[in-house]
This record gives sequence, structure tokens and C-alpha cells, in this order.
Amino acid sequence: MIARIKKLLLSIEQVPTLLYLVKWVFICLLLGAVAGSVSAFFLTSLDWATQYRESHLWIIWLLPIGGFIIGLSYHLYGNDVVKGNNLLLEEFHSPKKIIPFKMAPLVLFGTIATHLFGGSAGREGTAVQIGGAIADQFTKILKLSKRDRQILLIAGISAGFASVFGTPLAGGIFALEVLVLGRIRLDAIIPSFMAAVFANYFCEIWNVSHTHYHISEVVEMNPINLLWALLAGIIFGLVAMLFSKSTHFWSNLFKRYIKYPPLRPVIGGVILAVTIYFMGTTKYIGLGIPTIVDAFDVNLNSYDFLLKVLLTSFTLGAGFKGGEVTPLFFIGATLGNVLIWFIPLPMGLLAGMGFVAVFAGATNTPIACTIMGIELFGIEAGVFIALACSTAYLFSGHTGVYASQIIGSPKNNFYIREKGLPLSDIKKRRDKQEKK
Repeated sequence: MIARIKKLLLSIEQVPTLLYLVKWVFICLLLGAVAGSVSAFFLTSLDWATQYRESHLWIIWLLPIGGFIIGLSYHLYGNDVVKGNNLLLEEFHSPKKIIPFKMAPLVLFGTIATHLFGGSAGREGTAVQIGGAIADQFTKILKLSKRDRQILLIAGISAGFASVFGTPLAGGIFALEVLVLGRIRLDAIIPSFMAAVFANYFCEIWNVSHTHYHISEVVEMNPINLLWALLAGIIFGLVAMLFSKSTHFWSNLFKRYIKYPPLRPVIGGVILAVTIYFMGTTKYIGLGIPTIVDAFDVNLNSYDFLLKVLLTSFTLGAGFKGGEVTPLFFIGATLGNVLIWFIPLPMGLLAGMGFVAVFAGATNTPIACTIMGIELFGIEAGVFIALACSTAYLFSGHTGVYASQIIGSPKNNFYIREKGLPLSDIKKRRDKQEKK
């Protein structure tokens, strides 16, 4: 009798669906509590490191030593996790082994050290790696299947992203969108959103605040203004491509000429310290949040975004740790601030569009970035943000900061037709075709 009732219940689709929901609520609650709390510690540590550096500028001269410590740590203990976010993508597409938990403390320590000594880097990459590394430990503990492990990795990415930026909706979508270019994994939508919401909630429990931005004026949605938004999106996309290519360029350059990995951030640290000294400002190192805030209503230098592109791509290419997203916010907002010279849209609107659109182009996540823009700036600017993000995504080409992103659907069929290739293989294949 009991067996019949059980069989009958399981034959109703909503019953196993309910069990699936309960299972992932439990897992995501645990994941969110741990990832959100670690993100709170990480954000607090970054604030401390930034304040200490700004109060003791002499510490920037120790950047080479900090770089050596970071490089040596990864060389001795982290060779199997040095790929960072790309390792998460590779394990999702071609599972080999559980991501070592040591990825979390190594990238956490490396990022704090990078900011303390004056490197130009962000925080998203660190939070995503922490979330992914923590999440994958549950695979082993709960003995999850291959498919469940994929979903869990998505949840870990969303938990890290959402908690570090305070954007649970964008975090949930980012994790679904970033894995495969042009495709979204909707089979993981519930765990992704739950992990993002729980992680953001537990981060806020620790009284960790996130920066607030404001677009003071949004113009009428008429054809002329929308065309200006498309033009801005094209420019944002080209700059996103510049950032991605610059980061890969510096990384390849250091690997080609400096064979001993711990020495790369030492040489890079010397160059950065001397450069910062001669610039006479710390405006372009660290997160650069004060400048991002200013970009919405203060006229800035026309070259701010270029210097941030150069310093951040060089910092990350040399082997320092951190994310790309907050620097991309800086680049996009300051670029939008400059576009007011020839695009007749409000400064704050252009800064807000650039804030998320350059990010969209560099990470190939236009939907997540549109939602992030709406979460941060309000629905009033939603159409302009969506146009800028989608156009930037298109014009950034088949490049990105995550070389292991798989092409699920090419951005256009005129230039790229291959599917299933990682972005890192596009250039290699193109070079071979040119030689033939």
C-alpha cells in the first residue's frame, strides 16, 4: 500500500519538483551562509587594506615584495588553482576533480595583498572563486551527481558575485549566463537565484555596506536619444575589447619572457610602483570607487579610463590577484563621463550606461549587466542600459576576460561560425587559417 502511494505521488510531476526545491533550498542556504559570511570578511578586509594604503603611501614601494609573496604562494601551493575563474569554467564543461578548497584562501590573501600594496585590481574574480571553491566542497560532502555538481558550481558563482556587489538578481543571472557565450542555463535558475539571495542576505547580516550610485537625470526615449545610446554602446564595446586584449597581452608577455612565475609580479610590481610614483596620485590603483562615484556628476579627465585600462590589465597580467569587474566599472563610468563631449545625453546616464556596458562587453553577459544596471540605478534608465549593454556585447567581438568561455551561439555568423570552442582557441584557429 505504501509503495503504491509513493509510486502515485512520484507520478505527479510537481511532487519530485517539490523535493528538488527542498533539496536545493537546504544546499543553497548552507552555501549562502558560508559564502556570504566570507564575502563580508573579504569586503571588510579590502576596506582596511585600502584605508591603510592611503594613510601609509610608502607601502606602495613594497609592491614588488608583495608580488613575490603572492607569486611564490601560488607557485608552491596553488599551481592547480592558478587559472582562477577559468578553472571554474573548465570544471563545469569538462569535470576532472573537485576544485581544491585552497583556491579560496589563496585568492583571498592574494587579492588583499594586491590592494594593500597598491595594485590596480577588483574583487569580483576573488568572490566568484571563493564561492565556487566553497560550493564544490559540498559535492564531496553530499556525494552529488555530475549534473548536480554543475548546478552547484553555478550556485557558487552566483553566491560570490551577488554578495560582493549587493546585486542578487544580477548575480543569479550572471552565473547562468557567463558559462557559455550566447546561452543561458535555465535548468539551474532556482539554485542560482536562491544562492545569490541567501549569500547577499548573510553578507548584509554582518553590516557590510555596498556603494550606492545615482543617475540624476534620464532623458525621453525617442528615436534620436536611442540612436545616441547605440553609438555609446559601440564605443563601450570597443573599449571592453581593448581591456580584454590588453590583459591577455600582458599575461602572455610576462609568461614568454619570465619563466619563473614568482618573479613576474616582482618585475611587474617594480614597474607599477615607479609608475605610481611619477603619476603622483593613487587615483588609478585599487578599486577606484571615489572616482566611479564622481563620474556621475563631476567632469573628469579625458584619459582616466585609458590609464585604468593600462594599470589594471598590467597588474593582472603580471600575476597579481583580484577581479576585473570593479575596474571595468571605473573604466566604463569614466568613459561615459567623457562621452558627454559629443553625445548629447546626461552625464550621469552616460556614466551609468558605461558602468555596466563595458562590463557586459568584457564578460559577455549583457542580460546580467542590464539587470545589474536596473538594480543599481533604477528602472527609469532601463531601456538605455539595455541598449548599451547589448550593443557593447556585440561590438566587443569574440573576446573576453574569461578565455575558457565556450561559444554556444556566435555573436554573428559573418565572422565566427564555430560553436563549442573556448574563446582562447578562436585566435589560434584564425592564425592557422591565415597561414594556409
